[in-house]
Amino acid sequence: MGKKIKDPGIGNTSAAHVGRLINDNGAFNVVHKNKSKRFSEAYNYLINMSWGHFFVLSFISYTVANILFAGLYLVTGINEITATTGNVYQDFLNAFFFSSQTFTTLGYGAMAPSGVASGIISSIEAFIGLMFFAFATGLLYGRFSKPRAAIRFSEHLILNELKAHKALMFRIENDRRSTMIQPKVSVTLKLSKKNRKGNYVNDFYNLELERRTINYLPTTWTIVHKIDENSPLSHFFEDNIKSLQGEFIVMVSYYDESFNQEVHQMYSYLLKDVKLHYRFLKTYYYNEKGQMVLDHKLFNAIESTKS
Repeated sequence: MGKKIKDPGIGNTSAAHVGRLINDNGAFNVVHKNKSKRFSEAYNYLINMSWGHFFVLSFISYTVANILFAGLYLVTGINEITATTGNVYQDFLNAFFFSSQTFTTLGYGAMAPSGVASGIISSIEAFIGLMFFAFATGLLYGRFSKPRAAIRFSEHLILNELKAHKALMFRIENDRRSTMIQPKVSVTLKLSKKNRKGNYVNDFYNLELERRTINYLPTTWTIVHKIDENSPLSHFFEDNIKSLQGEFIVMVSYYDESFNQEVHQMYSYLLKDVKLHYRFLKTYYYNEKGQMVLDHKLFNAIESTKS
């Protein structure tokens, strides 16, 4: 029986309907309630949001700012910028286009402020525009330069025979073409159980792995936990393992040559999703030139071991 460890930082309290601890994106599945929002967290939020959301938010912010300033130019009088057309919609478009030129400090010369009010507003807008693009440029640099691991985890956690023992396995690969330098893996098992008082609690175990680290990873790496007498799963049968309220919490770290520093990524597997009597298919072979060919389509490929 494996030796329990102290709470690694998750908490010992559990529940009968507890969900997974780690989401598919590697983030902890924690819902924050009644947490005060601070402006200092805006940078972290903008750095970590998806690229699609980032560009949509930038475009919306830019458009809203120009609509507001276009409204101000209409209030102060469109005649201070260009001759009125007598049509509110057309005048608004002219004000919006002038606002866009001022906000980006572009200026085509066709329209220019000729009054004090429009001059003050355009000066303020030019300043805000400079700050906006400086901030956006900083965010773009931060998003590109932020170290991010690119580890791909197999969809399946499988249970199969390995040298007269049962073994749980999953595999990883680098989602970039660069080579992982000295990747290290640690796996923590979280088991949720009901205690004598009827409350659900978490038990934690550091799982022994066939190998915890390798020198480099150009292809794939199958992570193996052998279920022997030292495993916390040693006294469970195959069907019992699937019924356990347990989760494998995986953390992989390695030195990334692109960012010149160590990066890490987290993932998790639920024991109820384990595939019994399957094995992974080999993902690479050698071509006529003697080159190793890695077929990424086979990364999640498994086959049954039952005859």
